[in-house]
Amino acid sequence: MVTPVQHRVRFGRPIGSFQAVKHRLADMHTAVETARALARAAAAAGAPPHLAAAAKSACSQAFAYVAGEMIQLHGGIGITWEHEAHEFFERAHGSAHLLGAPAAHRARLAADLGFTMTGRGAEG
Repeated sequence: MVTPVQHRVRFGRPIGSFQAVKHRLADMHTAVETARALARAAAAAGAPPHLAAAAKSACSQAFAYVAGEMIQLHGGIGITWEHEAHEFFERAHGSAHLLGAPAAHRARLAADLGFTMTGRGAEG
């Protein structure tokens, strides 16, 4: 038997119908699709190292961003053990420590291309 989906409702409307939520979801979708495109390009045969660094940075940053937004959009329940969102959040931040933070990959990419990292992109 399939359990019916219960939608969170505020002010008599499903939360997903609010424009602010739609914009946040669109931003997350854009981050994921950009990271996916870079990952696919880097996975192609003979991809240059700077493309791999760009893909690592984009994927790591998108994963952490979307995991954090997921917790916010679920009303903070993702921080509790009752929801699986906390597992994605922990995995996203653990992956950044294990595989390198996005800032480290951007610094490597900049160095490979002959640029110096200053300003906001340098710290994270």
